[in-house]
Amino acid sequence: MLEKLNLDVEVEKAVYKEEKDALSIKLGALQRRIKELGIPVLIIFEGWDAAGKGTLINDLMIPLDPRSFVVYNAIKPNDDEINRPLLWRYWTKTPEKGRMVLFDRSYYSDLVHRPKLDKGELKLLLHQANDFEKVLAQNGTVIIKFFIHISQKEQKKRFEKLEENPSTSWRVTGEDWRENKNYDKLYKKLNHALEATDTDCGPWTLVEGHHKDYACLKIYNTLAFRLEKEIEKVENAEKPVLQPLISAEDDPYRTPVLESVDMDKCMDRETYREELKKCQKKLRDLEYQIYSRRIPVIIGFEGWDAGGKGGAIKRLCENLDPRGYRVYPTAAPTSEELAHNWLWRFWKTVPKRGHFSIYDRTWYGRVMVEPIEGFCTADDYRRAFREINDFEKQLTDFGAVALKFWMNISKDEQEKRFKERENDPDKQWKITDEDWRNREKWDAYVVAVDRMLLKTSTENAPWIVVEGNDKYYARIKVLKTVIEAIEKKIAELDA
Repeated sequence: MLEKLNLDVEVEKAVYKEEKDALSIKLGALQRRIKELGIPVLIIFEGWDAAGKGTLINDLMIPLDPRSFVVYNAIKPNDDEINRPLLWRYWTKTPEKGRMVLFDRSYYSDLVHRPKLDKGELKLLLHQANDFEKVLAQNGTVIIKFFIHISQKEQKKRFEKLEENPSTSWRVTGEDWRENKNYDKLYKKLNHALEATDTDCGPWTLVEGHHKDYACLKIYNTLAFRLEKEIEKVENAEKPVLQPLISAEDDPYRTPVLESVDMDKCMDRETYREELKKCQKKLRDLEYQIYSRRIPVIIGFEGWDAGGKGGAIKRLCENLDPRGYRVYPTAAPTSEELAHNWLWRFWKTVPKRGHFSIYDRTWYGRVMVEPIEGFCTADDYRRAFREINDFEKQLTDFGAVALKFWMNISKDEQEKRFKERENDPDKQWKITDEDWRNREKWDAYVVAVDRMLLKTSTENAPWIVVEGNDKYYARIKVLKTVIEAIEKKIAELDA
């Protein structure tokens, strides 16, 4: 791609001033319109060191309202960021509706400049970058990517000029000169990365960087064009009609996963107490091992209301060092969460290496509650399965242990537990009208859950259906499954 650029192209000063003034007014108006329409915009600036990214970013921001944009400088990741997946620090900074976020360097710099990255790893990480942009774009974010290109000779000249000035000499480092020395090698790597990530969801605009005025106008024009196109698309789009997408009559030929579960499994109280004590001691020992080996652990709980999620989580955690885990109860999204991509709130909770994140309900509401209650569109629902699988694969590619438990109980057992809660003053807070209302949609949830288990149980992040009519049996199954998965991961690392 880069070989096609004519780096000598420039623009006359008078033309530059006239066009820039007109485009500045236009960009200000477009920014106000995207705010009104609630369109999130992500702008990425990449390019060679000394290519002028900082100056061009500053030029771009001048006509915009600073209250509606934020610029992030993706310098070397800090310890918190290093101990999470590559895209974590970018996911957590994605724009909310109606706002612009600009990355001064991004995950592309992280990839290209990462030492000891073989071709297989680079291919995987470029695929993750495409997935990241795809899930954002398909959920309404405009992604605009600029690469500022200069020649090796021009870069060297700019480094020398910076070094001559005592006020700017600090900006040129040994790492900069190594980039210039290895320009040809890095050029090939950059060209490959640009070609591999030039997609419909996140196309690259290559900017000739030798002449600042020309580069500035190209960036202004590109941004104006992309924003106009998106505004036109949103203004002309039909408002989606939200309605329930799943009913009890759906998919009569589906594979009935829940129907085949043996719900008679049980455990006596004495055996339960013995097993609980052994499992909790073993899990405490494993907690230290995952910390020393820097293994992140992600455990998600879904299931029927009164299915035993809370009790299983309590027994899972009660003997662990509380500094090493955090439990996230997933409720209805807040206004801030609704303003972001739907996965944003879950990316924020991804654990550091060596820590647990435990979820009382998860991102799977996207394929259960939302389609049943009519909170998402048919396209949202169809995409969600792939988006979830990609999300979980990025976590396990990072080295995480990922387990998902479906706490299964019979319809009769649920009714029994509901009535027990209603009759127990200490447990009445656990039962609400919403629980009874959800129960009326039991058959629709069976359809949704069967589909979910089939489409999202993967080798790297499997679903475990827990026979939950007997709480003792269910809790021990959860503990033993977690222990087995962590031991397997440790054995793989030690092999």
